[in-house]
Amino acid sequence: MQVEIIDIFSHRWLQMLQKIRHDVYHLPQYILTEAIRTNSKPEAILIIENEKTFCLPYLLRNYTDLFEKNIIDTDYYDIGSPIGYAGCLLNDAAKKEPFFFKAAIEQLIKNFRDRNICSAFFRLHPILNKNINEVLSPEIIQVNGETLSINLNLSSTEIWRNTRSEHRTSINRCKRNGFTAKIVNYKQYIQEFINIYYETMERVGAKTYYYFDSEYFHGLMKLNEVVHLCIVEKDNKITCAGIFTECCGIIQYHLGATKNEFLKEAPSKLMFDYVRYWAKERENQVFHLGGGLGGAKTTSLYHFKAGFSNQKHSFLTLRLILDQEKYDRFVYLRAKTLSMEPQKLLDSNFFPAYRYEV
Repeated sequence: MQVEIIDIFSHRWLQMLQKIRHDVYHLPQYILTEAIRTNSKPEAILIIENEKTFCLPYLLRNYTDLFEKNIIDTDYYDIGSPIGYAGCLLNDAAKKEPFFFKAAIEQLIKNFRDRNICSAFFRLHPILNKNINEVLSPEIIQVNGETLSINLNLSSTEIWRNTRSEHRTSINRCKRNGFTAKIVNYKQYIQEFINIYYETMERVGAKTYYYFDSEYFHGLMKLNEVVHLCIVEKDNKITCAGIFTECCGIIQYHLGATKNEFLKEAPSKLMFDYVRYWAKERENQVFHLGGGLGGAKTTSLYHFKAGFSNQKHSFLTLRLILDQEKYDRFVYLRAKTLSMEPQKLLDSNFFPAYRYEV
């Protein structure tokens, strides 16, 4: 097997993407935007054997944001996954041989250990990595809930029929009351989206992690025709807005927000309704809505999305502890910083446990 670490500026990255179906999360500009946001280094590991190809993008991080330099060995790193569902890419030849995927993961583990990487965490792609958990041990790949998507290959009538009656009523009411949805110029409207987004984050009491700065949103702008902004207006006032991406026939819901004064009218339902038919007209195959917070099926967010479709996917994560001794020490140090017992971090199901935030 040939193993190669590539960076986002390498021509090898784009060459690989031209040959394999991928999503926005695998594009160099998206990975770079995430690297800037998280103060990490964007890379991908490429593993090739004959005609079979495996590729996995990630963010390489050090521990300067968690511990003081004199407390830990600064030559150690860990790996995180960009927000969303990056996962791994396999070409058609690789998909036909499950043993290749397993062997590729073994090579990945060896490479990471040789580079002093303590742990690695990856969110897998619910569509592109479907059933991949059947190949590896459940200790490595975990099922963390479900995500939902709309099958855009269905007729418009079937898509509407699969919509929960409560949602249909809300959508029709919004239309009668003068709400209108449309795709707008991202650059022209992004600041208005940011304002509504921050208002929404404050309303729901979101963690600091979700307060993306202005630089992040303007970084997404560089994705050009891959990123889209949808707004819903009433009386020339924006009531809600959402960022959506489009890549290789896959539409992804990225972020959304609704102004406080319009919550009761639920204009976001009209927004999702508009985007799904817009996406279908553009000949996309699937509109991936995502899941609930943390992939949980019991949240109000999941219930909201389930009103548009009952097509479900397993939300999988790949979790690797590559140096158990270092991992345990980092958990101990993080617990000490947070004034709690190490076991509480381990029981949180957050991975890696030493990056748990209260």
